[in-house]
Order: sequence, then structure tokens, then C-alpha cells
Amino acid sequence: MSQPPVPPPPQPAGGGGGVQVRCAGCKLILTVAGGVTEFVCPTCQLPQMLPPELMRMQLKAPLPPPPSIPSSHQVPAHGIDPTKIQVPCAHCKAILNVPHGLARFACPQCGVDLAVDLSKLKQFFPPRPPPEEENEVAIEVEREEDEGGMVGETFTDYRPPKLSIGPPHPDPIVETSSLAAVQPPEPTYDLKIKDDLESSNTLSCLQIETLVYACQRHLHHLPSGARAGFFIGDGAGVGKGRTIAGLIWENWHHGMRKALWISVGSDLKFDARRDLDDVGATSVEVHALNKLPYSKLDSKSVGIREGVVFLTYSSLIASSEKGRSRLQQLVQWCGSGFDGLVVFDECHKAKNLVPEAGSQPTRTGEAVLEIQARLPEARVVYCSATGASEPRNLGYMVRLGLWGPGTCFLDFRDFLGALEKGGVGALELVAMDMKARGMYVCRTLSYKGVEFEVVEAPLEAEMMDMYKKAAEFWAELRVELLSASAFLSNEKPSSSQLWRLYWASHQRFFRHMCMSAKVPATVRLAKQALMEDKCVVVGLQSTGEARTEEAVTKYGLELDDFISGPRELLLKFVEENYPLPEKPEPLPGEESVKELQRKRHSATPGVSMKGRVRKVSKWKPASDGESEEESETDSAHESTESDDDFRICEICNDDEESKTLLQCSCCGQLVHPACLVPPVIDLVTGDWSCHSCKEKTDEYLQARHAYIADLLKRYEAALERKTKILEIVRSLDLPNNPLDDIIDQLGGPDKVAEMTGRRGMLVRASSGKGVTYQARNTKEVTMEMVNMHEKQLFMDGKKLVAIISEAGSAGVSLQADRRVANQKRRVHLTLELPWSADRAIQQFGRTHRSNQASAPEYRLLFTNLGGERRFASIVAKRLESLGALTQGDRRAGPSLSAYNYDSANGKKALMVMYKGIMEQDSLPVVPPGCSSEKPETTQDFITKAKAALVSVGIVRDTVLVNGKDSGKLSGRIIDSDMHDVGRFLNRLLGLPPDIQNRLFELFVGILDLLIQNARIEGNLDSGIVDMKANVIELQGTPKTVHVDQMSGASTVLFTFTLDRGITWESASTILDEKRKDGLSSANDGFYESKREWLGRRHFTLAFESSASGMFKIVRPAVGESLREMPLAELKNKYRKISSLEKARSGWEDEFEVSSKQCMHGPNCKLGNFCTVGRRIQEVNVLGGLILPVWGTIEKALSKQARQSHKRLRVVRIETTRDNRRIVGLLVPNAAVESVLQDLAWVQDIDD
Repeated sequence: MSQPPVPPPPQPAGGGGGVQVRCAGCKLILTVAGGVTEFVCPTCQLPQMLPPELMRMQLKAPLPPPPSIPSSHQVPAHGIDPTKIQVPCAHCKAILNVPHGLARFACPQCGVDLAVDLSKLKQFFPPRPPPEEENEVAIEVEREEDEGGMVGETFTDYRPPKLSIGPPHPDPIVETSSLAAVQPPEPTYDLKIKDDLESSNTLSCLQIETLVYACQRHLHHLPSGARAGFFIGDGAGVGKGRTIAGLIWENWHHGMRKALWISVGSDLKFDARRDLDDVGATSVEVHALNKLPYSKLDSKSVGIREGVVFLTYSSLIASSEKGRSRLQQLVQWCGSGFDGLVVFDECHKAKNLVPEAGSQPTRTGEAVLEIQARLPEARVVYCSATGASEPRNLGYMVRLGLWGPGTCFLDFRDFLGALEKGGVGALELVAMDMKARGMYVCRTLSYKGVEFEVVEAPLEAEMMDMYKKAAEFWAELRVELLSASAFLSNEKPSSSQLWRLYWASHQRFFRHMCMSAKVPATVRLAKQALMEDKCVVVGLQSTGEARTEEAVTKYGLELDDFISGPRELLLKFVEENYPLPEKPEPLPGEESVKELQRKRHSATPGVSMKGRVRKVSKWKPASDGESEEESETDSAHESTESDDDFRICEICNDDEESKTLLQCSCCGQLVHPACLVPPVIDLVTGDWSCHSCKEKTDEYLQARHAYIADLLKRYEAALERKTKILEIVRSLDLPNNPLDDIIDQLGGPDKVAEMTGRRGMLVRASSGKGVTYQARNTKEVTMEMVNMHEKQLFMDGKKLVAIISEAGSAGVSLQADRRVANQKRRVHLTLELPWSADRAIQQFGRTHRSNQASAPEYRLLFTNLGGERRFASIVAKRLESLGALTQGDRRAGPSLSAYNYDSANGKKALMVMYKGIMEQDSLPVVPPGCSSEKPETTQDFITKAKAALVSVGIVRDTVLVNGKDSGKLSGRIIDSDMHDVGRFLNRLLGLPPDIQNRLFELFVGILDLLIQNARIEGNLDSGIVDMKANVIELQGTPKTVHVDQMSGASTVLFTFTLDRGITWESASTILDEKRKDGLSSANDGFYESKREWLGRRHFTLAFESSASGMFKIVRPAVGESLREMPLAELKNKYRKISSLEKARSGWEDEFEVSSKQCMHGPNCKLGNFCTVGRRIQEVNVLGGLILPVWGTIEKALSKQARQSHKRLRVVRIETTRDNRRIVGLLVPNAAVESVLQDLAWVQDIDD
């Protein structure tokens, strides 16, 4: 919204239309014409604006019609509609508005049927003026402007802005520059332990700053009534532990003698003790909760009256056999009205409280919420280097008061929704808001001095071969399992279970393969580092312990060689899940015929004895007679058991001599021996069965024999196949467990300190033959302390290689600490990047911490397998959003964002690729290894790709088609898989390397194309953007538009003037310097556009950039453009100017014109609001607190015309004169009015 130089003077009172308003200066009543909102009083010359309530009327009021048109033309019926074709009626000559595409119609005036003949139409009309040409240069410039400026440096050195107590921090500390643009509130709290701290120098100035702000914040209460909490977001290794100890000590002096310290691992209790001693709080006891009973903590037997109770998140949800819970115990110990400290250390462990759709919140998350709810007066401190890496992880930080009563978000879901719409920039704004309100500090150890390298470890030939065979084996196993389970038609439910296990093992197996593939590179890099007198830390995630232990129980303690994790995994999977038909029981011998008869009868038809009889009955239909007899005899059977007295012969119906009656052991009928034909004379001992039962049984036995023989054949065949598969698995050449392998190759456990969660390890025998399994701890060291012991050996320099896994290393410090013996430079190799980036940052934070003699070097290893990048991509995604809140800009620290595939664009790319491969759509890029000249290469690729996707189960229900497409596969990809990038990248791992990499390249190619397009359309979310210009000045005084009640922080609207132009002098200097340095190419120089627009050409300076064949473009009005132009495009659109004089006049002319006018010329549709190619621009930025007014701004922006204006864009702008830096939301000029209106910004009009 650029202010017109002199707004039109309002008409004096009494004119038509418009509104009346009193001048703020001379108090005269003025009439302001309709549609005008800013004006200058004609009497006292005071520029002013309408008050908002009048402004609403004004903007709704239509502009008065220009007086020159007589009003009779206003009748709508006879207008010319420019969106339609005007055709005269052949009969009555009336001009009609005909919609495009309508060929036949009747004339509405005279009713004649008419047909439109387009070829003849031209002669009716005078030639129209040629349509306004699209100005190519203007379009280019507009695109560049929408992309926003370059993203500037990301970190600034940090010193506490408003406090000067305490010594400087031992290491350089930085803060993201977006946070640095925000000032925290004034410190008012007076520390009680200030004098102790000043004399002992145990806390640095930033740690003391944290103490002051945390204590100050704890004096406030939220609108909901609970005490406000504080969030320490300092990066790994800044010294959060000592800060917490300081807080406990400060509160101790205020008589708050109880505190809860909740952390990740019980080992960290020792660190807590150390930190408390460091700050001088030796009198404060630390009690480890896991060593205490479940009874009352302050009872006589336990006797804990005060001090710090140290517990882990897992014990927070623990309970005893008797049902007493730890949570209950703690709440009881704290007592009602507890106002001491509750510290959630490493609180990202409580994440997933608000899980993604469909999954359950974790119990830990719920417990963290509950303890906060039950201790409303507690002084809560959240601590985490990665706590806010994803907005949803803020869910349990209820004491920050970012949502709920008194804010513009009803509840957390609401807040989350707003943030996810706002993208990366939004997260940064939240951080800035929290800092401005005094509830958040976030400093990071400078990554200065840290060297960082992504090392691609290509597969060695032997490994490549191994991998290929394994991939083929898994594909065959899948087919094998499919056919095996097809035999077992009746057991549907277990098959989904089977496939779930299959894919889980599949993924684990190939992950393991990837890890093993990196072992040679790891060993090489480690040995090289040791040669250079450095020491090595190897980080991995999984230790393969489970496989090792299974193998040891299977094969005994002494083995020929290390265990192959992948092999054991495969064996176990096939062993336990190969679908076998049930093994038939061997046929009963003669002695159990009666057993069989009894079985046949006691079993009511339809209820199977272990499902066996049912199968038989299917196989041998029962005759009607049998079933009737059965039902009768069942009742008879019951009665015989119930009363012994009433027994009659079934044949003569007489109950005499009931003692001599024979009972059939099968159907249970009673007969006199004499009534039978032939009569039974001998005395019957044991069981007796009647004739019909005997016959049936024999028949049954024969059938059963045949049936069982058949089943046995099938079972044996399946068993044989299973054994064969197991044999193939054993013969496959598969790699060893990477952990044991590395330890072995780097000199065995005597040289390598291992900090992992596993209990035992395999060690090569001294003779070099064979390996044995042994416990990791020795007699002197307990299992609990083994990691602490190993860490000590490493820090003392007795071992120079450390291997850490996630389980064993939480919170452990392995940096080149100035207090330890081993101060060699650390080389940190990541053998596998963790599943989530917050863990990756945690892992990097093991070796990069405060007080170190030298910064570590990081080597991130990944193989050249497409899918491997997947893990890097997940990490990249996390790092990126981590980069956002805790690390400010996403270029914070090392960036891996080249590998972020699991994003909205990634999902889109995947869909495009799948559709291309399924031939529902054409592929937008030529697949790798194909050429556009030879379409058959692409066809061949598609066939291969489809087959590959079938083999990893992404394409389902495949059928070979016959008919005209014979030989083609048909199939479908289910909807949920269409967008599942994770699944695609996981399954990709199980393909042979060549097709795997080609598929991956194709995916990345499509993704790059989509991102390119998004960037051109201005829809790419790129976090914070720097506004660059040669001169940036603040215009007028900033207007305060909102004030926050609790902290007094405010939201302010800044208006800047930017001059982006480059004068002829600076342009020629650039060119001369290039020529002086001898860097110029023949094509460098001044160019003019080949075409004219509105009678003028556009001028540019082009010179070759560092990428050969690409040229940097500098324009007179907007300076250097971000996008580099290929030579071909440059020569196509521009021609080089040989005469410098001509170039100069053209350049200076364009420089002049562009100061007031955009590139579209004087008749631009957007008028004053258009900034495309304008040299002098006005930029409005909303700075200060943004969260409270978030909804308002979103509403105002959604009404904007240009797509790129609808997005919330976070910008950073620095004035050139006094270097004031402002970070905030960019408000497009056209939107300023409505934003201010919605904020109900009222100018003070004195009546």
C-alpha cells in the first residue's frame, strides 16, 4: 500500500456521496469522497486516515460514477458483455451476446433460428487492437520476487542482552538470527544465590540468565490458574544440567526443599549429583527413585523428608504388584499446594502425547500431563534440545500458555492446525513469541570448527553380489509363501499376520545389510583417524543383540565365526512362520478303535475335536440315519448316566435281568446278550460294540487311513520345502553382525569402549580360531555400571575407539573435555542414521559439548543404494523442522535437506511416478537410462519397474493379461500406498541394486521437477527469507497494534522503504572487476531484450557464474536475480549491446522510470499495489508477538488476489543505516488495510 504522494483533497461539506468526518487537526467537518480512505485536510494540511468504523462503510460504498457518462447508459439490459462474442442477427440486425461454443440459437428479439459461422464472423468486426502482450521479462522478475530473497546467515553470536552477571561461557555460543531479532522482557527477579555465584564462577552468564528468567516466569500464573512454566531449549552440550542444579539451589534458599528431576536414564543420576556439587549445593541429597520401595517416601522406614527425587520417564508410569503407582507416591510426597520444582529433563521423551491420526497417545505423555495437572502450583521446567522439533511435540507443555483460555487457540489441536498451515516459518515465530514473553531460551553451541562430511560408501563388488542374491531370495520367498499359504485356505486370519511379519523382517534385514555394507568404510575411516592421532566414536542404533542371544542359545557358547544378523533373522522368520499344513496324527492302532468310536459319538456333529473330525465329515458325508440315531442316543446316553435303575433292552423293550444287559461302547444302546442275532453266549469282558457300529467303524477307518496318508504326503512335501529354504538361507553368503565385526577389526574389546545396551558380546578367541560369547562386564564391574566404566576408559585415553548405541548413550558426554586425559580430536562416524532426527541431534550432541579442547568431525555414512538415502531423508526432515524451532532457520548446523523425500511434494512425486509406471499417465521425466528418441527403452523400463514393484508387494492382484496385450501384467496399487513415501523407500531396499537405483533416480527426478514448479508458482515453503536491497530505511514510527496482558510484549507494524536498484556506475564496476580478475567470459556484458514492451526494451547485465554455462543476471531496477539463466535462454531472449553509450542511456532510463512504476507500465491492473520490478518498494512487516493475532492475519491474507500473497511468509529485514533487525510476517501492501481493520486499530481522534 504505497501512499499516494498527495491524496486528493476532500470536497468541503455538502458534496454528493462519501462520508463526513471531523479533521483531527483543525476540527472542521470534511466530506471524504467514496472509496477514499487517506486524505489531507485542505485547511490545516494534516495527512490523516478514516477511523476504522467509517472505513468499512467507505470500502463498501461504490465509487461515484464518472460524471461524463449520461446515466441512460446504465440500463443493464443492452450492455455489451465482453466475455461473449457479439454477433448481429441476420434478420433484425440486433447485436447479440453469444457465449463461446454455442453454435445454434434463436434470436431473442425476432425469434429467427440462427447458426454461428466462425469463419465468416471476422468480416463483421473492425480489427480489434492487438491484445496487450505478456511482458516476458516482467513475468520472470515477478517469479523471482515471489521466491523471496536469499536466506541469509543463520546464527549470530550470543551474549545475554539485559544481564551482566557471571563469567562468559567457555565456548562460543550462538543463537539463530531470527531469535536474535527478539528482545526478552526486562529482568526484575533478584537471585538469592547471586553472591555465591559471583564468587565461585560456577555458572556462566547465560546459565545465570536462564535462572533469572525461569524464576521470574514462575512468579506468574496462567489464565487457567496453574503456575506458568519455563522452557529451556538450549542445544545439546550447552550445560542444561548445571542450570537445573542452579535452579534447585536457588529455590532451596527460598525454603522449597523438595524437587522432582525426571530424566531419561538412571545413569544420569551421577551427572545430577556432579552438577549439584558444582554449584555448591552439596547439602542437597539426590535420591534415586528406582532404588526406593513403593511405600510413603516420608515414612519412618524410608525417611526422605527433603531433597531431589531423581527418576526416569519409565518409572513415572511404573506400579508395584500391589497396584501402588510411582505417580501416586510422588504426588503424596509433594503434598498439597506443592510449589517446588518439577524438572522434565530431555522432555522430548514425553513426545507423541498428541500422536498422528490413528495411533494412541503414549502412556509416558499422559503421565507427564497428569502429574502437571495434579500439582498446579509446581514450578515446571521443560528441558530439551529437541523438544520443539515438531509442533505436535509441544503437546505436553501445557504450562507455556500458548493455547487454552486467554489465547486465540481453543486447545492444542487448534494451535497445531494453525502451525501446520504456516510451515517452517510458523515454528520460528512461535519460538520468537516465547522468547519475547520470557518463557524460552534457546542457545546452541556454535558448530564453528566442527567439520562435517556426508560420506557415500559405495558397495564393494562382493557386497553388491551378496545384496543382489539376497534381494532375489526375498522375492522368491514371497512367491513361495504365497503359494504355500494358498494351500491353507481355511486359515485366513494368520495370513495378514504373516505378511506383516514378512515386511517387518524384510525391512530389518535390508537395513542390516546396509549397515554391514558400511563396515569396511567405517573401519577404513576409523583407522585413518587413529593414524592422525585422533580418537573415534562410532554411532549406531541397533546392536543385533537379540539375534546374537538367540544364536547362542541355539548353537552354544562357542561358534566358528561371528553371527550373521541377517541370516539369523531369515532363519527365524522361516522357522517360525512358514505356513505348514497341520501334521496329521498317526492312525490309532486297533486297541484304540473303541476310543475312536467313543470320539465319533461324544463329539456332537459340527464340534470338531481339534478340528479333525470336521475335516473328515466334510470328506465323508453323514447318512441321515446316522444323525437321527445319534440325536436319539444322545438323550438315551444322558439318561443312562443319570439313573442306573431304569435300564431296558433296546430289542425286547424289557427291563428284566437289567444286570446282564450289554452296553455298546460306541452308540450306548443296551441289549440282552440273548436278544442279539446271533446271540452272545460268552461272558463279555471289557468293551463291546454292536454290529452296526462295528461296520461303520471299519469303513470309517479305511477312509481315514487314505485321508491321513494324503495329508501326510502334503505335510511332508511342505516340510521338505521348508527345510530346503532353510538350507538355502544357510548357504547364502551374508554379512556378520556389524557391531562385533567393527570391534573385531579395530582390535577387539581391549581397544574399543562399547557403550550399548547389550549384555554380552562375541569375542574372537586368542588363537584366532573361532569366537566365544562372553558377558560384557567383568567381576569387578556390575552390569549396571559397565557403560560408565567403559566411558571412563575412553575419556582417560586407555581406549581410543568408542562405539555408542542409542540405548547406551543417552545423555553421556564424550567430548574432548578439558577436564579429562583424552583430549584428542573426536571423529564421529554415524554407521546408521537414527529413525528420527531428534535422536540424530542427540547423538551428535554426545561428542559436541561445552568446554571442549577441540570440536569433533562428523562423518555421516550412507551407501549408494537408493533406499538407504531414505534414512538420511527422515533425518533430514526432522533436522529441518528441528532446524525450525530449536535451531531457528533450517540451515542451522549441518543440513541434509537434499534428502528430504517424505514431504508433501514427495508424496505428489510418488503418485505421479506410480501412475506413470502403471501406465495410467505419462511420466513427466525420461526415466534414467532411457532416451526420449527411443520410446522402446522407456517401455522396457516401465515393464521392469512394474515387475519390481510387484516383487516387493506394492502392486497387488497381478494377473498376466492375454489377448492383444498378452504378456503384460495388470494390477493395482491400493490408495494408501499411493502416497506412502516411507513404504516405497523401505520396500525399495529389497530390490536388486540396479533397478533399485533407477527407480529411486526416477522418483527424485520427478520430485525435483515438482519442487521447481512449486518454486516458480511461489508455493514453496522456504522458512525465513531475507529481504535484500541496497538501501533499506524504516519509514515513520512503527505502529503498535496489539499488547499482550501478561508480559507486556506487543505486536508492531513496521513500514520499510527498499531501494533495490543498481546504478549504472555500480553495474559497470561489477563488470570491470570481473574483467580485471580475468574471470570474465566472452558472453559477459550488457544485454537488451529482443522485444519491446510498451515501447521500451529491458536492459540487463549478464556474467558467467561459478556454474559454467549459467549466467547471473543483474537488472537496473531489482538488482541481482536469484535464478541463474542458461546461455541458450539468454541468447534467445536478449541480444548483447556493443556500444556502451547505448547501454548506459538505456540502463539509466530504466533505473529512473522504475522508481515509481512497475514493469507492467502505467496501466497495470493492480495499480499502486503492484511491486513487480519497481525499484523503490514499500514493505510492511508485522513484528513482535504474532501468536495472539495469528487468526486475524490468516483471515486477512486469505482474501488476497495473488496466490503468493495468501501464504504466511516470514521475512527478516535489516535497515542499512542503523542495522536494526526485524523478523516478522510480511504483509502484502494490498492487505495492510484489512489486517489493520481486523485488528481494530483505532487512531486517536481527539474530539
